[in-house]
Amino acid sequence: MSGGVRVMVVDDHPMWREGVARDLTEAGHLVVATSGEGRQAVRVAAAARPDVVVLDLQLPDVSGVEVIRGLRAALPEVRVLMLSASGEPQSVLDAVKAGATGYLVKSAAPAEFLDAVRRTAAGEPVFTPGLAGLVLGEYRRLAATPPSGPTDDSAPRLTERETEVLRLVAKGLSYKQIAERLGLSHRTVQNHVQNTLGKLQLHNRVELTRYAIERGLDD
Repeated sequence: MSGGVRVMVVDDHPMWREGVARDLTEAGHLVVATSGEGRQAVRVAAAARPDVVVLDLQLPDVSGVEVIRGLRAALPEVRVLMLSASGEPQSVLDAVKAGATGYLVKSAAPAEFLDAVRRTAAGEPVFTPGLAGLVLGEYRRLAATPPSGPTDDSAPRLTERETEVLRLVAKGLSYKQIAERLGLSHRTVQNHVQNTLGKLQLHNRVELTRYAIERGLDD
């Protein structure tokens, strides 16, 4: 994504919230809104229309997971980057299943956080080291349950390249890694993923990975 990212910061600790907003502004991003409460955040985001919402897991009124669901309902295209003090596996999985694009713990270095915002805006899943494997493992567990999406007979036909990209998504590769593996640009990989999501009537990479694993594309 060229230029700065439109970001909203949601955290109930004013000093932390202001510090994150300052770091983002100094890095050339546009902080379009901040909030210390979950319900307010959903209302404000609908008007501010951020590209990325940096969201704390623990808020005084509702959980971060509920906020993710509200944000996704109000702004289906918004990306959510969790920035939480908790690295508990269940917290991570709950956030991802609700629609979060990435998850960082608050001990992350500033440079790592700013890179995560940029990558999240591009639709690339970003996780604190050690958490990506946890999420992929959960995809595989979910794949053991019956598919809820289209059956093989009714599923739209993907192109050979879309299937190739989907196979690498299921293996847990990042968009950058997929681009390097296939000799494509990062943007082209993103376009293939977005086209595949549209064809399969899926909403995010979590659902896409589950779809691929259900069909054995991660072998």
